[in-house]
Amino acid sequence: GGYVANSLAIMTDALHMLTDLSGIILTLLALWLSAKSPTKRFTFGFHRLEVLSAIISVLLVYILMAFLLYEAVQRTIHMDYEINGDIMLITAAVGVAVNLIMGFLLNQSGHLHSHSHSHSHSHVPQSNSPNTSHGSSHGHSSLAVRAAFVHALGDLVQSIGVLVAAYIIRFKPEYKIADPICTYIFSILVVFTTVRILCDTGVIILEGVPRHLNVDRIKEDLMKIEDVYSIEDLNVWSLTAGKTTAIVHLQLVPGSSSKWEDVQSKARQLLLNTFGMYKCSVQLQSYKQEMSKTCASCQSSSA
Repeated sequence: GGYVANSLAIMTDALHMLTDLSGIILTLLALWLSAKSPTKRFTFGFHRLEVLSAIISVLLVYILMAFLLYEAVQRTIHMDYEINGDIMLITAAVGVAVNLIMGFLLNQSGHLHSHSHSHSHSHVPQSNSPNTSHGSSHGHSSLAVRAAFVHALGDLVQSIGVLVAAYIIRFKPEYKIADPICTYIFSILVVFTTVRILCDTGVIILEGVPRHLNVDRIKEDLMKIEDVYSIEDLNVWSLTAGKTTAIVHLQLVPGSSSKWEDVQSKARQLLLNTFGMYKCSVQLQSYKQEMSKTCASCQSSSA
């Protein structure tokens, strides 16, 4: 519709929708990859393909956005363009209608979801049983629906902005400058939408600690485990979004080597259940006192 109407505002709005579509495709890709078994060559599986796809999608969006911005600047300078106001108005109206329907469906889904779990949670005991984790996953699903609803509201506001611009251009063609102005505004929105994706994928590629985890807190909780003397090493990183992996090397207190299985079990339970790790590896070693190393000059001076 934007191409036929020669409207950059419509095309930029469509570009924003493309970023949402990319997010949905990446979610489906992640679900599909999670079912794939690791191979001899890719022992971690194929989770990082989701990250690679995210980067390619964002780069494609930026290339298209740069082209639209260039056209917007040219139109602002030269003002030698015509826009089909009727087609732009119809396309913008359809966009608003679709966003209204999507927001309504998401709102109804969120209400039904939270209502059904408000009943089920009243019968679930607050314990470490599997039912609790099941309820927690339902809570996350409900939050995801609410987040999608809020995002749909943002898309609706943008579509209404395009509709207003289309209405102005249809009945006041001399104000066609509203079209490139919308392109500038919506390009900023696209950047704000995608910059978080780039930051998160960058952290994953550089094997950084996910933003929701605190390494110091993990160390404190590990040190609270009985018979743990020290933490020799702790590595936390993400295979992909939502799949965090950890490797920890613990040293046991003197004389507690026989309790290594109990310590390992508690450490694994802490990492997997409390901090939500996808995978973890706990290495243990018995207490070894570090020998003090004195340099030759110190030895000679003490002599």
